Amino acid sequence: MAVVVGGGLVVRAKNRPPPPARYVTAMPTQGDVAEKVQATGAVQPVLQVNVGSQVNGRVAKVLVDFNSVVKKGDVLAEIDSTQYGQQVSQVSAQLSAQRANLESAKANAEAARIAFERTQRLNQQSLASKGELDTASGQYEVAKAQVASAQAQIGAIQAQLSQQQTNVGWTKIYSPVDGVVVSRSIDPGATVVASFQAPVLFVIAQDLRRMRVMADVDEADVGKLKEGMEAEAVVDAFPGESFRGKVEQVRFSPNNVQGVVTYSAVVEVENPEEKLRPGMTATVTIKTREAKGVVRLPNAALRYKPTPPLGPNGKPVPQPPEAPLTKGTGRVFVMTSDKPGDEKSEARLVQIGVTDGMQTEVVSGLTIGTKVVTDETDDADPTKAKKGRMF
Repeated sequence: MAVVVGGGLVVRAKNRPPPPARYVTAMPTQGDVAEKVQATGAVQPVLQVNVGSQVNGRVAKVLVDFNSVVKKGDVLAEIDSTQYGQQVSQVSAQLSAQRANLESAKANAEAARIAFERTQRLNQQSLASKGELDTASGQYEVAKAQVASAQAQIGAIQAQLSQQQTNVGWTKIYSPVDGVVVSRSIDPGATVVASFQAPVLFVIAQDLRRMRVMADVDEADVGKLKEGMEAEAVVDAFPGESFRGKVEQVRFSPNNVQGVVTYSAVVEVENPEEKLRPGMTATVTIKTREAKGVVRLPNAALRYKPTPPLGPNGKPVPQPPEAPLTKGTGRVFVMTSDKPGDEKSEARLVQIGVTDGMQTEVVSGLTIGTKVVTDETDDADPTKAKKGRMF
């Protein structure tokens, strides 16, 4: 029996499975790394014009509807011009009356001139007194002033007539640009009141083949953006399809919503098939930096920190703080021994570059084929080992 028991122990010892691995490892790979910034915003036309009215009145005709294609100078709507036509006729009559007054004033001035010249000749012949000459001169000057006043009043009435004729022209609302009617807010029979501010009757988008996205970029990412960077926009209406564009402007004005500060980035995107529509919510991805065909490392390797050893009391032994890392430097732990039950690793500093959140470019300090530690297994940690059942 002793021989049997001993043989069984020897066989068990030889067939015992190796101890569990202590570390989770990974190897650097070669590929592309792109740093990207994502933001959301509303899709808008590049040029959107609000068309209003400068006169009051009842809408007589509406000649366009939603999605109507219009050209510059096309009539969009007409306001009843009866009232303004009557005002033009009234001012025209006033102008005619004032012109008649001007002719009368000119005739009076001519008569006063003749009387003044006759009195002047008589005074030279001592047939008229100095007082009569002064009276004739004053009457002549008054007549000339009346002519000048009548001419000035004619100018004022002509200005009023021009204003009324302009108002008649404003009763027809024209399209200022070529484009598509995006919004129409009036119907025939409605009353337009333009008192302190011109009401918006139509909204016209000039060209829907080019759109722009007002993306709200987080303040932590705005420093990475520059004008001219390539961007891609996606919308929920067309899953799997992206619209290419570029950053046209990064505005300095902040947007503060409940303590969250963002900055508006204007991204112009191509829309040749006119799939994008105003008001859609788009997710914009802007490529800020890119490295192609480089050695890259999982970010978990740069975040890993070894578990401190346990002391006699079963508590972790305090370790001295690690030296701070400079900009562009990372710390990884490289496997020096991967023997089961006797794994060892050592810290190594590497120069890092572009990161996409999952992979980071390794500039120097690490080669492909080197095992780096990304995590520790629970089975190898005595503090996390499962306790056996007592019964």
